[in-house]
Amino acid sequence: MTNPYIPPSTPSAPRSPRWARKRYVLPALALALFVGVGIGAAGEDPASDTKPAAAQPRPTVTVTATATATHTADPEPAPTVTETRTVKVTTTVTARPASGSGTSGGEAADADGSGSVYYANCTAARAAGDTPLYAGDPGYDSHLDRDGDGVACE
Repeated sequence: MTNPYIPPSTPSAPRSPRWARKRYVLPALALALFVGVGIGAAGEDPASDTKPAAAQPRPTVTVTATATATHTADPEPAPTVTETRTVKVTTTVTARPASGSGTSGGEAADADGSGSVYYANCTAARAAGDTPLYAGDPGYDSHLDRDGDGVACE
């Protein structure tokens, strides 16, 4: 019994391999090349194309360059001018009492501990030599404490 899904093979004519075709094409191309070279060279006159074997003498020009060096004096350095000034800087900072922070009778200082010293900014506190200011120290105020950690003008 035969398989119905496979078609029966039919004998085909044998084909020549590709290398067999090259055996005719390559010699034909070589023959065409030689024929073309022969045709191209046949129409020329060989005497009109020749040049003399020896060169004829011609005048020549030679250029030489000469350079002369002159020595110049070395430049002298310019004098250095240095001027020094002595300046005396004096800064006087007076601490003002905070408004409403005065004490009357036996009262204690403010609740934030600033006492009777007030600094407008940290520059004034540094000039007075009271930095850093801690919470509870005289002169401490919340506007001097940027990060709110209890230490002003750090």
